[in-house]
Amino acid sequence: MLRDNSRESNLPRTINVAAGREPADVLLRGGKVVNVFSGEIYDADVAVAADRIVGLGPYDAAEVVDVSGQFICPGLIDAHVHIESSLLSVPEFSRIVAPRGTTAVVADPHEFANVMGAEGIRFVLRTAKNAPISVYVMLSSCVPASPLEGAGAELDAIDLLPFLSDPWVRGIAELMNYPGVVSAQDGVLDKIRIAGTRRIDGHAPGLSGRPLIAYAAAGIASDHECTSPEEAVEKLRLGLHIMVREGSQTRNLDALLPIITPTNAARFMFCTDDKTVGDLLDEGHIDHMIRKAIAGGLHPALAVRVGSYNAASYFGLERTGAIAPGWKADLAVIRDWKSARASRVYRNGLLTAVDGACVAPAESSRSAVLLRSTINVQWLEPHSFRVEAPQAGPPPTIHVIQAMENRIDTERTLEPACVRDGVLAADVSRDLCKLAVIERHRASGEIGLGFVRGFGFQRGAIASSVAHDAHNLIVVGVDDADLLAAAVHVVKMRGGLCVVERGQVIADLPLPIAGLVSDAPAEQVASRYAHLLDAAHSLGGHLRQPFMALSFLSLSVIGKLKLTNQGLVDVERFERIPLIAPV
Repeated sequence: MLRDNSRESNLPRTINVAAGREPADVLLRGGKVVNVFSGEIYDADVAVAADRIVGLGPYDAAEVVDVSGQFICPGLIDAHVHIESSLLSVPEFSRIVAPRGTTAVVADPHEFANVMGAEGIRFVLRTAKNAPISVYVMLSSCVPASPLEGAGAELDAIDLLPFLSDPWVRGIAELMNYPGVVSAQDGVLDKIRIAGTRRIDGHAPGLSGRPLIAYAAAGIASDHECTSPEEAVEKLRLGLHIMVREGSQTRNLDALLPIITPTNAARFMFCTDDKTVGDLLDEGHIDHMIRKAIAGGLHPALAVRVGSYNAASYFGLERTGAIAPGWKADLAVIRDWKSARASRVYRNGLLTAVDGACVAPAESSRSAVLLRSTINVQWLEPHSFRVEAPQAGPPPTIHVIQAMENRIDTERTLEPACVRDGVLAADVSRDLCKLAVIERHRASGEIGLGFVRGFGFQRGAIASSVAHDAHNLIVVGVDDADLLAAAVHVVKMRGGLCVVERGQVIADLPLPIAGLVSDAPAEQVASRYAHLLDAAHSLGGHLRQPFMALSFLSLSVIGKLKLTNQGLVDVERFERIPLIAPV
């Protein structure tokens, strides 16, 4: 006997409407269908009954919607996103991306998981239930990202296994511990084994040659870290699907677009990975990538396929991502290719957005603040940020992290330290700021101290409880007193972002949900975030996204040099090193 779910219970009516024996619920009339199967764009009406597309062509319908001259596309799908990077709750994130034509995302709740473990994954699944988009989940595979940083939880294969029975869970998320895969570490391989036939996403920046072959041989199916055509082609040749990323900090679409062709396009998907609320509101979501891809020369039907069907096919989303009889009625009606803005969006046959506004009922994120506090920091003192200089001899040579615009990796240099009153200090003349990572999960008192170039600050400090991937408290600035004031303010807010100048907080944004996201409306969050950026720039900062750049300086699995609560990490050698270089 058939189960009573929407498709099966509506099957007789779907057939009757498709055959013309009964009227459809909705008819989109006068539009141009974007067919991701044939690669064509042609005039056709689209009929919808319940949650399914039932036919193309003239049909009777209870509601006829005139979309003359507009393009009827399958709903857009983000193949890999950390919703937490928007600083928004899941319902609020969904509310602002739905009007952009997004009908589904595949989320890795990696940030929540690193702070709260399995509780964080359950939190995302629970708060996504009534969202205006479909939120699928890939299980966070690297919690913590490495043993060189102290996260709020640890997740082994046995912790992830129960989630795989949930239909909203599609597999194992980005396996960032590629050294563990390549060296066949048992704990890492256990996470691959439990996936079975489900997808396992990759994360292997710069991996090449035999190590990359071994990584692919383990069953890794995709990668979203390609920054050059050469890297993408090598991974493509080994059978990996390429997720082209266009986020706030890392933007790879322009570099990778030239290698997408009709022949290989089936192996590409679009994703945002990490995108701030301001960029989502100003630029858009996957629609922004569609617009840029078409402007860059990609055929519109191919761009839509990469931004929709390919992700649905890769993740095994049943009859999703195309306009055809019997397929899910997830639809985006696009006015024109230049703007790629959606005039109407449907999910499961229901209207979710009209002319840039979400019309689906939105669930409040206020209840999320009932989560337990995740900010547990040992008492901080002014001397907590002191780095004593050697008592004799010339200024020591120190390892310095080099932050870069629009990059989450780093370079490294050796520099003579600035010694002032017997301690190592920031040096604004050389753009050397002090960097601190404070353990915030267990009040252990661990603080990693280092120096970074690239922010340009002439005074003050900025702080954040968003610091990939362990999400300890991270602070960068010129003056120890301001570093202390900024860190203390973040603790008092139960998490958040702030800017301090001469001991005074001049801008802040509370993030009370796990110290990662706000419970406020997107527009309010965007406004306060913009004020934070202005305040950071007023200190002399010149990075476009200083908080995003700061948040990745503690990620110990990408770049050349990073700082965690345990100290400086040589990422290439995957080991801790002292701040002061040996003579």
